[in-house]
Amino acid sequence: IEIEQMHILAELISSLDSVEEEDGTLLDNTMMLYGSNLSDANIHDTSNLPIILAGGGFRHGRHVAFDQENNTPLCNLYVSLLQRLGVETDQFGSSKGTLAGL
Repeated sequence: IEIEQMHILAELISSLDSVEEEDGTLLDNTMMLYGSNLSDANIHDTSNLPIILAGGGFRHGRHVAFDQENNTPLCNLYVSLLQRLGVETDQFGSSKGTLAGL
């Protein structure tokens, strides 16, 4: 099931990237967040979640891993997304700031 989900996600990303707009592609102008609420479903672990961010003008094409013991809150990513959308905020939920290097 997961392999098919990744194929469908790849097709969606490719489709968005193929639509040209005035200032780039539709993917450039769309923030797409895909992930899971469990990092290990066998033990219902909710830390170090697998998250995919596509589009939105962010730097892509890489895997970013954070310290598993002193983890960065996922809400830091949400703050970064909100700020990119023009929302003036510096916190959301358990955030401690933004994610550097996006």
